Amino acid sequence: MTSAHAHGRRGGAKRGGRRSAQRSAPRETFTAAGRAGFMARGVVYVLIGVLAARIGLGDRGEQADRQGALGQIAAQPFGDVMLWTLVVGFAGMALWRGSRAVRGKGGGAKQAGSRLLDAGRAVFYVSVGWGTAVYAAGQGQGADGDAQSRDWTAKALGLPYGQVMVGAAGCVLIGVGVVLAGRAGLRRFLRRLDTGAMSRRTKRAVTVLGVGGGVARGAVFAAAGLFVVVAALRFEPDEAKGVDETLRSFATTPAGPWLLIAVAFGLVLFGVFSFASARWRRL
Repeated sequence: MTSAHAHGRRGGAKRGGRRSAQRSAPRETFTAAGRAGFMARGVVYVLIGVLAARIGLGDRGEQADRQGALGQIAAQPFGDVMLWTLVVGFAGMALWRGSRAVRGKGGGAKQAGSRLLDAGRAVFYVSVGWGTAVYAAGQGQGADGDAQSRDWTAKALGLPYGQVMVGAAGCVLIGVGVVLAGRAGLRRFLRRLDTGAMSRRTKRAVTVLGVGGGVARGAVFAAAGLFVVVAALRFEPDEAKGVDETLRSFATTPAGPWLLIAVAFGLVLFGVFSFASARWRRL
């Protein structure tokens, strides 16, 4: 009887181990996908920041947006391989965000809102990944982000109640920018990181990256939203700006190019923070 019980316990333990392995395999896949996505995001933000800094220093040639960043990558040795690697990374981010939207646990309005936000982010990264794939396959052909922003705004303004919808979209962008900057200033991002695995010096460095990068990112979102609101109020789609023209607008403020350089530096910080997230984010 004792031997039979022991055999049963061993059999149950083996079955439990197999079930645990089966459950952990998808989770590990989603985790790896998310980390690849953060790395891809980091590469693009670092390059956008560098391009924006060049503009602030007087170089007006390159676009300081995703299109410009992809152009910089394409110009490098093995650039096509690097571009397709980014496609895989963005697809991984979309997969991870989508899994969080589908597999999220718990109920309540807060959890539902979080899942909805993850679903929206998944759709966004599908779009980014697709755009990057088109760029890689078409050798950089396509409209720039500024032209696309004007085209989308013009189409939206032509719809019934289009002026209201465009104005609302601009307000949403402003709100997103304020929230991003506010959360960065309050260091909310630390809650999502495994800070226990960091040394004290590393945690301080990551905190600086997250605060500086998050505030700069939020400022860009808010500024882009402001231009969309202006486009709606004036019923003039040319007032809408993409990332490149939004960044260039910082140089036209009383602070001059130094504000653009500061924002550009912040975007580089956010890119490096994305690399840190790939290492320490709880996924």
